[in-house]
Amino acid sequence: MFFVRIVIYDFKNKIMFGEYTYLIINLLTISYPLAQSFEHRVKYYTKWRQLLPSIMITGVLFIVWDILKTEAGVWSFNDEFIIGIYFINLPLEELLFFVTVPYSCVFIYEVLNYYLKKDYLVNYARVILFILGILILTIALINYDKTYTFVMFSLQGIYLLMITLFIKPDWLGRFLMTYFVTLLPFSIVNGFLTGLPVVEYNMAENLGIRIGTIPVEDSIYSMMLLMMNIHIYEYFRKRKSKKMIEFTSF
Repeated sequence: MFFVRIVIYDFKNKIMFGEYTYLIINLLTISYPLAQSFEHRVKYYTKWRQLLPSIMITGVLFIVWDILKTEAGVWSFNDEFIIGIYFINLPLEELLFFVTVPYSCVFIYEVLNYYLKKDYLVNYARVILFILGILILTIALINYDKTYTFVMFSLQGIYLLMITLFIKPDWLGRFLMTYFVTLLPFSIVNGFLTGLPVVEYNMAENLGIRIGTIPVEDSIYSMMLLMMNIHIYEYFRKRKSKKMIEFTSF
C-alpha cells in the first residue's frame, strides 16, 4: 500500500489525465481481460452470453444504490477527474465502473477455475463466509447511525447468511479464492479512486477506518459486487449446461 500511495501522490501532483482520469482508470481496468478474452485456453469470449445478464442485473442494483447514496451525500465525485457527462447524479465513468470491474473480476474467476482444477477452499468456504456474515451484520447493527457502514454491511451480511445457510452453491470456495486474488487489483484501482480522490466520502457516514486511502467499507462493497456477479453468472452458465444435456439426451 505504501508503493500505491507514493504513485498516487505523484499522479495527483502531475494530474496527467485531468478530466479523463476516471475514464482512463476504467479503460486500464478492462484492457488486459478484454485483450485476453480470445485466448485459446480460457476462451472467455464464449462466456459472454452468460456474463452479460450478470453484469446488467447487478449493475442496475448497484447503480440505483449509487444514485441514492450520492443524493444522500454519502459520497460525491470530484469534477476535476471526470468528463462531466452524468446519468441523474452519477458520472458516466461510474456507470462504466459496473461493467469494467465485474468483467475483469469474472475473468479472474474463470482463469483461476481453468488453472486451479482443485477447489482448495471447498471444505472451508461456507464456514468462513457464515462467520463473516455474522461479524459484518453485527458491525452494521452497532453502527446503525453510519449510512454507508450500516447499509453495506447489513446487505452483505444478510446475503452471506442466506447463501451459506439456504442456497449453498458449489462455487463458494472458488468465489472466496477469487475474492482474495482480486484484493490486489482492487487495492490498486480503488487506491487511485480514493487517493486522488476521484470519489470523496462523507466520513460521518462510515467507520473512518482506511486501508491506505480506501475506506474499509469498500472491501465489503467489492465483495458484494463480485459475489452477485458470480452468483448470477453461474446461474445462467448452469442453465445453459442443463439445456445442452437435455438437447443431447433428446
